[in-house]
Amino acid sequence: MKNASGQTFTGKLSGRPIFIPDVNAPPMPSIAPPGPICNGKPISAISAAELSSGHPDACSYRRRIGLLIPATNTAMEHELWSILIKNRENGLDGIGLHTSTVLTPKPVVDDAAGLDTFKRQFLGGIKTSVDSGLLARPQYFIMGCSLEHMLVGLDAIRANMAEAETYSPLSWASWHEAVQAAFQCYRVKRIGILTPWETLGNTSAIRMFEDMGVEVVTSVGLSCANIQHIAHLPDSAKEKAVLELLATKENKLDAVVQCGTNMSMTAVMEKLEPRIGIPILGINATLLWYALRENGFTAPVQHAGRLLREF
Repeated sequence: MKNASGQTFTGKLSGRPIFIPDVNAPPMPSIAPPGPICNGKPISAISAAELSSGHPDACSYRRRIGLLIPATNTAMEHELWSILIKNRENGLDGIGLHTSTVLTPKPVVDDAAGLDTFKRQFLGGIKTSVDSGLLARPQYFIMGCSLEHMLVGLDAIRANMAEAETYSPLSWASWHEAVQAAFQCYRVKRIGILTPWETLGNTSAIRMFEDMGVEVVTSVGLSCANIQHIAHLPDSAKEKAVLELLATKENKLDAVVQCGTNMSMTAVMEKLEPRIGIPILGINATLLWYALRENGFTAPVQHAGRLLREF
């Protein structure tokens, strides 16, 4: 893929060059000799040249996006697909997600040792997961993990993402860059954060946002002790956190920010944003927004919160 032909353009949000490889260049698909057969014998009704003249992927004909997630994550892929499917009529038909998981067999993070083990598993497995994901010949990658859960400080997050980006010729959407772009859209200075994490992870998330120059006025961590269990956190708890602890008049927030890709937030965003009057920047929707805009898909996206509709 490193020598693949394609197009390079400037990302709308990052301002950086985005290389999109041409995955349809002939011969595509390649055809084995002697060509099409019927009952084991070559036929002339369908030619090999006709089949291999450069046809797009039947489902992901506009963009193939690789999604990298921990193997324990059961929420993010579903949430992103739901947004894409609901917006097929809004120009998102033909955009496909192609998921590669990072092996994370010890998901218990109820203390510092557990979190360190999970960090080593995830960071140590990224290259293998990227190699696996590249077999589907994606044209762009999304990092589907909140690195601030396990890495302390924006510099450490940037360094690890820079290393991940060396494993492929493709551009990436990462949470720290996506949320910073969203902050610029809404001129965000004061936030409240909602995470599924325990004290260490929650504190590390606060540090990342402070390193961005944003004031974390208040934070809620739901202290899930197992990474896989995060998907089971009820929407009722998320709603209480937003309404009663985060988006209060006293806190005077510019936005509520939700971390943790295994914690579905889209339904809560859609329900509460009209009520609280400020955006809720859920990680999954924000990452998809960033990936779409960077790839030149600029139409408003419905059913996924204010950010995708307004910017």
